[in-house]
Amino acid sequence: MADTNDGFRNDWATKDFYQVLGIASDASAADVKKAYRKLARENHPDSNPGDAAKHEKFKAVAEAYDVVGDEAKRKKYDEFRSLQSRGGFGPGMGGGGGYAGGGGFNLDDLLRERGGGGLGDMFGDLFGGGQRTRSSQPRPRRGSDVESSATIGFTDALDGVTVSLRLTSDSACPTCQGTGGKPGTRPHVCPECEGAGFVVSGTGGAFSINETCPRCGGRQLVYDEACPTCHGSGRGTSARTIQARIPAGVKDGARIRLKGKGAPGENGGPAGDLFVTVKVSPHRVFGRTGDNLTLDVPVSFDEAALGAEVKIPTLGGAPVTLKVPPGTPNGRTFRVRGKGATKKDGSKGDLLATVQVQVPATLDQTAREALEAYRAATGGKPLREGLFA
Repeated sequence: MADTNDGFRNDWATKDFYQVLGIASDASAADVKKAYRKLARENHPDSNPGDAAKHEKFKAVAEAYDVVGDEAKRKKYDEFRSLQSRGGFGPGMGGGGGYAGGGGFNLDDLLRERGGGGLGDMFGDLFGGGQRTRSSQPRPRRGSDVESSATIGFTDALDGVTVSLRLTSDSACPTCQGTGGKPGTRPHVCPECEGAGFVVSGTGGAFSINETCPRCGGRQLVYDEACPTCHGSGRGTSARTIQARIPAGVKDGARIRLKGKGAPGENGGPAGDLFVTVKVSPHRVFGRTGDNLTLDVPVSFDEAALGAEVKIPTLGGAPVTLKVPPGTPNGRTFRVRGKGATKKDGSKGDLLATVQVQVPATLDQTAREALEAYRAATGGKPLREGLFA
């Protein structure tokens, strides 16, 4: 089916999409969707193999729903129908000089007075394939995101640290400044996409997909002579060193986003973002669970049995005294409040100290005699009686 200059298919001017769906022109969005689903199920090609009439009906239903099922498209379609009912459109409507209806008015001028860009913009936006307004300047393009990683010490992860990162990223070619053309040559509008920066790829039926123009790469302009450095791609690589602040309390494996620290944009576009994956080196003594630090505290058998006060370290602070009550079992954990990692709100987690009762590998004669005396004194207590109950 032939297109007008504005990308508007002539046959669409005579179609009543509401009639295709079997609904009134003032039907609600819910009723539109309900009607579409019903007709789509009844006429789907998978359910009607070999039925050409059903297949055509399915295409027509899909085409109608693509317009009236979208709020913005439906509004413009209704405006078009209203204008058509008042003045009518002939086959001569197009994007050149507009259409002067029987009432002596120019439709292009009318649409522009209402804040639009004429028929070309109206139907180009409505049906997705129209020619866009050409621009002599390429559109701004956002820079790409960059991935990096940083390995920091255990203490630095708790307190926060600033690290230097050496980044190599995609950027505009330094010779042509991202234009893709040989310096000194003049650009012209890309003939492939006609300055839109993209081309429309049909997928069958009433659906289409906008794809980046393969000739200009979305830059809208092309040069007769390509840049000798980037061979027309407009892209190069840049290496730089930045200072990145790692916040206090960061966990191993965390992914931090630094906005605007990625690859620079093109034609005034914003820079991309930098994503830093943090790797935290283990500590010789302390561990970490969430916002709490962990510590294994060795105690002797007599300290666990009789009770004791033992000094334990804190990370970055003075030691604290841990009171071990008599009869403390192996593996019991004590909580020292406020000696853990820094939380997001600035407060501190806790230090979790776990008792590890140490069994001596060797005994001198005095210690052996003392333990044998202890065994004799407690030998009548059945420790393992419950195992055989």
